[in-house]
Parts: sequence; C-alpha cells; structure tokens
Amino acid sequence: QVQLVESGGGLVQPGGSLRLSCTASGSIFSINAMGWYRQAPGKERELVATITSGGSANFADSVKGRFTISRNKNTVYLQMNSLKPEDTAVYYCNVELWRPGVSPSHYWGQGTQVTVSS
Repeated sequence: QVQLVESGGGLVQPGGSLRLSCTASGSIFSINAMGWYRQAPGKERELVATITSGGSANFADSVKGRFTISRNKNTVYLQMNSLKPEDTAVYYCNVELWRPGVSPSHYWGQGTQVTVSS
C-alpha cells in the first residue's frame, strides 16, 4: 500500500504565498515523476507542475514564473507566489511509482484546498 499525505493549503490574500507539501510512504521501490494538479469548482482537473526524478520541471502556462516545484526523497513541494483568485482550487499530489517488471503506477493524494480571496 502507498499513502500520500498533503499539507499546506489554506486561505491567502491575492499576491500572497503558500507552500504545499506531499509525502509518499508505504510500499515504494522507486519514484519517477511527482507533481501537482488542481481542480476548481465546475472545471476539469488540470496539471499545475511536475518534476522528474532527474529534477526536470514542467509547468502550466498559467503558473509559470509564479510557482516552483521541488522534491526531496519522497516529498514534493509546490511553492506558490503571487497568488491570484483564479488559483483557487483543490490541489492534488500525484506520484508515479516504478518497480522492476511492473508497469508504472500512479497514486493521488486526498487533496488540499487553496483559496485566494481578499
């Protein structure tokens, strides 16, 4: 079994910052990519940022220059700066796990609410 525990969401004013973290634990052989997705009310879940095991990062155009992603062992972080009301959403952590002889598998966190409002 694999568990993902997220933290760091909350209410912040426009222009403010938040840092999300997600730690994976359990039956883990190797972690490939780690990332963050978000889903706003009435919208599809969308990619925010991902980072490979080699440290290469990919960002949605809407967050480039404002968000950064990093990882340390089994934890992935999302630093969100210059937050806007349109960043309001539930943020989900996603990890891709790998083990020999098995296709990669994806796991999701439970989600953490981020609300940007004055």
